[in-house]
Amino acid sequence: MAGGMKDYHRKALKRKRLLLLKEMVPKELLQHLMSEGILTDYMYDKIAAESVPYDQNIALLNLLPKRGPQAFQVFCKALRETEQDHLANQLEEQVVDVDVFATPQKTFPPPVQETGPRRMLYESSMQLSNRAAPAQSSEDSIDNGDGPVMVPYCSVEFYRSHYKEAYNLTSCPRGLAIIINNVDFYTPELDSRKGGEVDTASLKQLFTLLRYEVSVHQNLKAQDMRCELAKFSRRSEHARLDSCIVAILSHGVDGAVYGADGHLVQLKEVFSMLDNAHCPQLQNKPKMFFIQACRGEETDRGVDQRDGREQSSSPGCEEMDARKELMKVKLPTQSDMICAYACLRGTVSMRNTKRGSWFVEALMSVFSQHAKDTHVADMLVKVNALIKEREGHAPGTEYHRCKEMSEYCSTLCRKLYLFPGLQP
Repeated sequence: MAGGMKDYHRKALKRKRLLLLKEMVPKELLQHLMSEGILTDYMYDKIAAESVPYDQNIALLNLLPKRGPQAFQVFCKALRETEQDHLANQLEEQVVDVDVFATPQKTFPPPVQETGPRRMLYESSMQLSNRAAPAQSSEDSIDNGDGPVMVPYCSVEFYRSHYKEAYNLTSCPRGLAIIINNVDFYTPELDSRKGGEVDTASLKQLFTLLRYEVSVHQNLKAQDMRCELAKFSRRSEHARLDSCIVAILSHGVDGAVYGADGHLVQLKEVFSMLDNAHCPQLQNKPKMFFIQACRGEETDRGVDQRDGREQSSSPGCEEMDARKELMKVKLPTQSDMICAYACLRGTVSMRNTKRGSWFVEALMSVFSQHAKDTHVADMLVKVNALIKEREGHAPGTEYHRCKEMSEYCSTLCRKLYLFPGLQP
């Protein structure tokens, strides 16, 4: 392992050295560090040969700054895995309070230096001014406005006041993202998903602006989808990154999506590949799934709203106590996941041939506006609200005045803020 620790991580260890020497329990910690490659077998044996834990701690802290730029993050992770969360919290607070904002390029995206409002622009791959679409697939606009989507940074104050209750999301990139979009199919039973390529461009732009490293795969057979997802789950980068995203766009049925060859991939297979058993590098880290596919053949015709006050306020998502310490000895097979679906079970999802799917367009609108200060579950509630208000416009077809309703399910255990960047 070449290179030394980053300077602001070294300073954090120095400031908390006495606390670590007194309170750190080294036995299991050393084993974790060896399994992660921070310590070699020789180093482990040399430290373990010290007669008392205090001396072992001295030897470890003397060696740790020389073990590469990832040593600090792996060390904090090992502290948490050995139920020494209070020490990891103290170290991470030092980084946030002293060094992250002084040298944000190290652990947080650098602020944009501009004279005007600091913003990042999402440039759509489609011409938004050209809104004409064939009658069979045209819909009313959600926002009734053209132009680029804005992705503001979060404020330093917001980050300081919310990071403790949220999943750690400071790695750069924030995580890996994979997009699988099947637009053209090799079987006549499945029509081409015109407009699906717009969704690919939109999601790639959005995930990139949210600081994810994005890979895109198109028109994959079912077995190739499984292979790409399996390779994605095995990528070694997951160990040093803080989250991941999986987006699958295709035709589908309830519980499964189609490969380009017309064979089905069960969604439970997809979730399983990223769960705690099959992808241990992502244990206790948030995993986001976005599924743009039909879940049946029923068209939602909607119902007439009764007179009276609109019952539009959605019940809030149950907030879990993010400060509660989690048991690290055993984990559920699947946890820390959130999955957003374009439509309800048994129903079809809607797509515009020019602007892409309703669901992805709503994701773009909400996530680009609110990622700076809203956690993912609440953003998906906003997506639901946008989809709820949308209505198809295709006179003379079964899709005229049709409706759609998105939904999500979650096993997140903390709030998930994406922290797209810090304003100056």
